[in-house]
Amino acid sequence: GIDIRDGQQLECITCALCIDACDGVMDKLGKERGLIAYATLSDYNANMMLATAGGSSSVNPSLIRTADGLFSDKVAHFHIRKIFRPRTYVYMGLWSLIGLGLLYSLLTRDRLELNVLHDRNPQFVTLTDGSIRNGYTVKLLNMIPEPRTIVVTMQGLEGADMVVVGDDIPAGRSFAIPVEPDRLKMLRVF
Repeated sequence: GIDIRDGQQLECITCALCIDACDGVMDKLGKERGLIAYATLSDYNANMMLATAGGSSSVNPSLIRTADGLFSDKVAHFHIRKIFRPRTYVYMGLWSLIGLGLLYSLLTRDRLELNVLHDRNPQFVTLTDGSIRNGYTVKLLNMIPEPRTIVVTMQGLEGADMVVVGDDIPAGRSFAIPVEPDRLKMLRVF
């Protein structure tokens, strides 16, 4: 088990049950709460130096409590101003800038993405009639919440036609593809 008198321990899961139990006992004794509390390492070390009179091995409670049982003013406690210091504001500013940058990139991104990937092997196939066939994978990504019809057109290669595999689209130099909202449509084109 964990003995809180041994100081910081790796096994502690910060469940705060010891804090609740100690506060309950302190309430019954009529003493001030906070004998066990979450603390920074610097506060812990400062309080241990105070309670052990500068390095002895035993803790002397009279060094941290006044005659009426309250904590001495020298005992380091958590204060909200320890959270809000210049470094905290710098971190908040940096994280805010990162968040605004991400929001800007999300709001200004393209709403349509088109990828055309050439088949790797073989690079082309010669058909029995002497014509050449190239294979491509076309990916159409619609990033808006409405359906779209995207027209794919071939330019610069006279006499060539495109054939879409799996769809009832006649061979030609262009074709229209309906794409559902927020969906990716993959096509095999020859």
